[in-house]
This record gives sequence, C-alpha cells and structure tokens, in this order.
Amino acid sequence: MAVGVATVAEDLRAVFSTGKTRSYEWRASQLKALEKVATCHDKELAEALYSDLRKPEHEAFVFEIAGVAKACKFALKELRRWMKPEKVKTSMTTFPSSGEIVSEPLGAVLIISAWNYPVLLSLDPVIGAIAAGNAVVLKPSEIAPATSSALAKLLGQYMDTSAVKVVEGGVPETTTLLEQNWDKIFYTGNSKIGRIVMTAAAKHLTPVVLELGGKCPAVVDSNVDLKVAARRLAAGKFCNSGQTCVSPDYVLTSNEFAPKLINAISSEVEKFYGKDPLQSNDLARIINARHFQRVANLLDDEKISDKIVFGGQRDKTNLKISPTIILDAPGDSLVMGEEIFGPLLPIITVNKVEDSIPFINAKEKPLAAYLFSSDKKLEEKFITGVSAGGMTINDTTLHLAEHGLPFGGVGESGMGAYHGKFSFDAFSHKKAVLVRSFKGDISARYPPYTTRKLNLLKAILSGNIIRILRAIFGL
Repeated sequence: MAVGVATVAEDLRAVFSTGKTRSYEWRASQLKALEKVATCHDKELAEALYSDLRKPEHEAFVFEIAGVAKACKFALKELRRWMKPEKVKTSMTTFPSSGEIVSEPLGAVLIISAWNYPVLLSLDPVIGAIAAGNAVVLKPSEIAPATSSALAKLLGQYMDTSAVKVVEGGVPETTTLLEQNWDKIFYTGNSKIGRIVMTAAAKHLTPVVLELGGKCPAVVDSNVDLKVAARRLAAGKFCNSGQTCVSPDYVLTSNEFAPKLINAISSEVEKFYGKDPLQSNDLARIINARHFQRVANLLDDEKISDKIVFGGQRDKTNLKISPTIILDAPGDSLVMGEEIFGPLLPIITVNKVEDSIPFINAKEKPLAAYLFSSDKKLEEKFITGVSAGGMTINDTTLHLAEHGLPFGGVGESGMGAYHGKFSFDAFSHKKAVLVRSFKGDISARYPPYTTRKLNLLKAILSGNIIRILRAIFGL
C-alpha cells in the first residue's frame, strides 16, 4: 500500500474531519476486517513470522495471531458500551444539572511497532485506535521486513485505506512521520528510541504512550512446586528466544535453593528443546546478525566467563543461541547492566528471599515483575513493595492475556497502558459535559456582591442543607 509519508498526518486529519471514523458502523466494520486478517490469513502471517524470526507456528499462532483475533472479538462485543457516555453524579453547586463523560476520538494517531512480536504489537494498538474512532497510521518495524510487508498488503486489502494506512520503511520514514503533528503517538520499543519519540512529540504537545521494557525480575521462593515453577519460568524466558519485553530478565532466589532451581530449569529446557537446542525447530532465532552479536557480547564478557552453568552454545550462521543460565553474574557485568532481550538467564542469589525486594527497588522500575511462592505474606510484601508495570504471581507474562488488566510500564519502562477497554481509553479524550436547566438560577452568584450572597454561596458549597436554609431565610 503506497503511502505519501510527508503529508500523511494532514491527509488523515482531513479524512477524520469528515466524521466517517466516528460512527459505530465504521468502527465495527474495521474491527471485523482486522479479525478477518487474523483468522483468514493466519498461515500467511505465521509464514512471515517464521521468515523474520524462525518463530515456530505454535508460538506465532498462540502468542500473536490468536491474540489479535481475540482482541477484535472482545472490542466488537463491548464497543457500544464503551462508546456510551458515562453518567456522573452532580453536586449542589450546579443544581439542577446532569453530568457525563463523553469518550471522543483524538483524531489522527501514529502507531510505531516493534519487531519481536510484529503482528501482535502492530495490530493490538490499531484495534484500540479504531475502536475509539481515530484515523490511524501504522509504522511496522523494518527489522521484521516479511511481517511488515504482509501487514501492509493485508491491511491494504481489507481496511478502509483512506483512514487506516501502513507506512513501511526505516529510520528516514520514521523520522518524517515524527516530524508531523499527530493527535497521539503510540510507540513500542526501547527507552533510547522512546526518548526520541517523546522529544519529537513535545514539539507539538502530542500525548504519547510509550511501551518500553527493562530488566524484569522473577523471585523464586523455596516454598513452591519446583517442577511447575521451573517449567513456567523456562517458558516465559525462552519463548521467542527471550526476545520478549516482559520475559524474566533475571531470577532472584536464596543461596541454598539456587542449585535445585538451576537443575529444575535445565531439565525443563532439555524437555522443551532436546539435548542440542540449536537444532530444535521450537527455538526461535535471534532477529538479525546485529542483535545476535549484541547477545553474544553479553556472553563473552570476561566477568561471567566462569559463571555459565548451563548452555552457552551459539550458531552464528543460523543466528541461534542456546538457552543459557548464568549463576551470580556480578552487578557490573554487561548481562546485569542492560536489558538482555535474548535467551540468557542470570540467577542471582540472596541470603533470604525477602532480600530480593530491596535488590529490585535499587534498579529502574521494570515493565513486569514475577514472584513464585506459596507464602501469602511474602506475596503481599512483594505486591506492595515492588513497583512495576504489571505482575504475575506463580507464573510469567500471563497478565498480558487478560483484557480486564491494563498493560503498560512505569518510570523507565514506559507510560500509559492498553489492552481491552484500556486500549479504547488510550486513544480517546474523556470530555466532561455538564448540562444545566434554565431553572434554579440564583442571584447570589452575580454582582453586586453582598455579605448575604456570600454567606449563601458558602452554605451551598458546604453542602449542608440546614446551613443553606438558614442562609436563605436569614435564620
């Protein structure tokens, strides 16, 4: 779908000004079209994901394609209710009156997607933007070119291309897009580019949602079902070869429990991928040579040369790195200094599991945090004591699957949230509307001001009926 990049925001705003995107019928038709893209072209999308990431069809369907279809169905089911004005109670101050909050579309919005889940992270925000009644430009990641091309083709085939456009390309195209005046920008990626996006948005006072990342911790207590905990940790970490913004970036556990946990995770990895994971078709590859080298550099850091207790093999030709466990990597090692975004799992030991909380809080706030424990008191301490974008207790990443929970970061891991109605809200302006009757007009609010008028207004603002009556009747 060829799109003129330099004026695309202006073109979309002109379409939005016609009002066509505001109707329920238009929004529903576009959501149905997106659902058809996910359900009728699942094989094509899975093939694109395999081309870009060697992503297994199972992971492509479960973690990306099905998620898009599910989000469309949910939005279609709830759309009329989301669009209805929300009634609110009014006070004596404005009596007689009624109040409501009207959700109105923002206008022309820009969505810049990421490469690690390029179908889900592209289309999930688009669902929210369309549900809210906006005109949309999607900029898929050029690092996943096969998926970018497939999305451009399919959205061009199924969507209203006057109001929903796809811009392909790299840094020049993204830069041109960011120079334009948008009504909202939604960016998924890393904090470095997030700062660039926010700086560009500030020139036009454009609001942003930034879905970033960070070093997501997982705390494992000894009071767990070890086999289940290890399986869930391994699945959350090594799915998509660790290229997941909410995958556990490192694990904290007690000194005495660490050997058992390492053995259990190693055993589960072998069940998942066999004795030679590099030969497994179920292990995705690193996205490209540059990122492969970045992860390899973390492994080659001399500060962890004697800390690798499992894995560590690599295949540069096929861009694969085996699931790897690193025990007690120093705090100043490369692997503990940046988000890994690869299949490397540092396990850090502490004297007691409660010491994990100050360890986590000494770092930037993560996008997600995880706790495995059957101790309810520890669970409460963790939930109240750790600030993170979201949490799952006794599993990893699954809080993303619930439409009733917001997904977003805090601090360095991002701002704003989406999923379900939170996606609709992210692309809506909540307009306050107060409707008054011509009756009930009182002279006390108008000049000339007198002490009696002031006393009456004070009484009304206090909400005390007896005081109001006294002020009116001079009692």
